[in-house]
Amino acid sequence: MNGEVVFDLWGGTATYDDGERPWEKDTIINVWSTTKTMSFLCCLLLADRGELNLYAPVATYWPEFAAGGKGQVATRHILGHTAGLSGWDEPLTINDLLDHDKLVGLHANQAPWWEPGSGSGYHAISQGYLLGEIVKRISGRSLGQFFADEIAGPLGADFHIGTTAEHDSRIAHVIAPSLGLGEVPSASDVGELSIAWRTLSNPMVDASFSSTPAWRRAEVPAAGGHGNARSVAAVHTLTANGGSANGKQIISAEGLEQIFDVQAEGMDKVLLGTELKLGMGFGLPGPMLPLPNPRTCYWGGWGGSLAIIDMDLNLSYSYVMNKMESSLTGDPRGAGPLLAAYGILMS
Repeated sequence: MNGEVVFDLWGGTATYDDGERPWEKDTIINVWSTTKTMSFLCCLLLADRGELNLYAPVATYWPEFAAGGKGQVATRHILGHTAGLSGWDEPLTINDLLDHDKLVGLHANQAPWWEPGSGSGYHAISQGYLLGEIVKRISGRSLGQFFADEIAGPLGADFHIGTTAEHDSRIAHVIAPSLGLGEVPSASDVGELSIAWRTLSNPMVDASFSSTPAWRRAEVPAAGGHGNARSVAAVHTLTANGGSANGKQIISAEGLEQIFDVQAEGMDKVLLGTELKLGMGFGLPGPMLPLPNPRTCYWGGWGGSLAIIDMDLNLSYSYVMNKMESSLTGDPRGAGPLLAAYGILMS
């Protein structure tokens, strides 16, 4: 809060490559979609520098993307999950998630599944590859490398999109949820051609795959980041404090205000039964997560990880765990402590 650490808690046990031992201060783990918040910052930073116009067609930077009637799809549509590219037409295997070039090539030629900008459909995995290719076309670097060079490195934040072997000994394995991916509807309930089914079942992701060296090394900018609550909160200290952290101005306060440009509001086409309010990437206070201050943003990951940033209070909060629940975008274990703290802070 205000750039100072108020509390930093860790505990329990975890399984590592060499067996079970305590969760240590420097333990890191795959945080699934909380990784998306780092990808959002990369795009906001490029926009702040004048290198990326979030409202310009993606084809401005990635000409091949215009195929399939996508000439007017903008980066903002991808950030706001309204691009109509929440999945792939071609059947995929889980190993295909390691092949960035294949996946962006398929999307470059694919037509949207719904009219871009007409509503949100959670781009659970695809969003990261799309944003990653935009960052690569502009900066000449992969999104993971750009993030390391421009954000994590300057802040000294222990968060990695693409994790090298030197970190393997301190990466905890996730404990997969007993009910699997809870938001995946059955084909018999919604039909095999539904947007939700096609998005979440192609490919079907096995949580244990995140413990393989192949996944750790790959850059999966929507779901493959490794860190802990400390490092997630450290990165978003800059989001909470006008773009400044550790005495470094990484992005302007004006650049961060684009987070609150509402891109979608209503029932999501993929997270069935879920009403979302989405800004430029981040979720905004609304039915999914009611928060007391309007200038607050958030997002969470499969199993329960969560990042919440309150710009009114200059507060950055994160929760990360190894025991996963079935929710795709966080769960009450993560939000509960902060909501309780709000009772004190707002009194």
